[in-house]
This record gives sequence, structure tokens and C-alpha cells, in this order.
Amino acid sequence: MPPDSPESADWQTARGLFDEGLAALGIDLPATAREQCLALLRLLETWNRHFNLTALRTPAEMVTGHLIDSLAVLPHLPPGALLDVGTGAGFPGLPLAIARPDVRHVLLDSNLKKTRFVQHAALELGPANVEVVRARAEDFRPPAPFPVVIARAFAPLPRLLRLLGHLCAPGGRVLALKGPAAAAELTDLPADFEHVETIPLAAQPGRGHRALVLLARRAVG
Repeated sequence: MPPDSPESADWQTARGLFDEGLAALGIDLPATAREQCLALLRLLETWNRHFNLTALRTPAEMVTGHLIDSLAVLPHLPPGALLDVGTGAGFPGLPLAIARPDVRHVLLDSNLKKTRFVQHAALELGPANVEVVRARAEDFRPPAPFPVVIARAFAPLPRLLRLLGHLCAPGGRVLALKGPAAAAELTDLPADFEHVETIPLAAQPGRGHRALVLLARRAVG
């Protein structure tokens, strides 16, 4: 939106929901970062008309289902470079990169149209700490594994860890955003991973109850 254009009622409502959601999470995001996050959703809304990147259509749905859902993990992130596996249209990776401008974020997805959008959004919004990679998790071989790997878990935890476990450094953490049935998936984990903690997250409209599952890759030796 041009800087002098009036904001529509839908976007004013979305802005209010964003501020309320951040306050509920106890996150004090700078004004510049808040504007970047909302600009990301405006880009997504525009691209979504042509490429169907997300099922969330209204500004309010995108604020709660994408921005707040992504940033809810911010207080629980360990330090270090982050790999977002299955980033889709850039969530949670892009909001986290905006909120943590001094930390490297690599956003991984195999879908061409989605990685094109994420690359465009990163260039348009200006965060210099974002790298976009188009590949399947099981095929991706970075120069070194990551201390932090996050996924809006697209598979049951045992299978998820088998797909992306090699991307997590020994002693590192995998964070999986899951629904309320996460506890049922904590069996048959790969031997080199252990469950650290499951953190309940506040329910967002249209998302229901969510949980952040923290898993650690056992250090070698």
C-alpha cells in the first residue's frame, strides 16, 4: 500500500488484532517490525489472488493464523541460526526473521510458487537475514547442520524427525508446532532425539489449541 493511502477498515481491524495478540504474548515488537509484518500480509493477500498460497483470505485471518501463530514461538527460541522446514508462504520463518534481524534464518520448501513468493517478500521487505532454499527436507544437505530447526509440523513427530533430523546439529533443538494431540506422538522417536518439553500456546481464532514441542538431538559422544 502506498504510504499516503488510507487504510481500509479490514486492515485497521487486522492491525488492532495484531497489537492485541502481541500484547497477549508479552512481545514488544518495534514499530518498524510491526509494519514489516503487516506489509508481508499485504503482499501475501495480493499474490494469493493469483497463486493460492494460503487458505486464509481475510486480513484478520492472516494476522491470527500466520503472524500471531508464528510469533508465539518467539519467547521460546534457543539462540542460533534457524532453519524453517516446510515454510510454505514464509511462516513462521519470515515473521521470526523480522523480529530477530541479527539472526540468520533459512526458509526451506519444495514448492516453487511458494519459494518464489518468499524470495520476493524477503527482497521487498528488506530483511537481510533471510535465505530461501527450494528443496525437500530429506534431500537438503547444507554445509553444516543448524542449532535450531522449526516446523509447523507437517507429519507425526517420529516421521518428522526422520525427515529433518540430519538438519539439526548434535546438541541442537527441533521445535515442532503441533495441535492438541502432540502428546500421543511422543513415542517411537528416533534414538538420537529426546523430548525436552511441550509448551501450550494460546489458542488463536480459527486455529484451536496449539503446542510447541521441543526436542533435542543428543550430542555425539
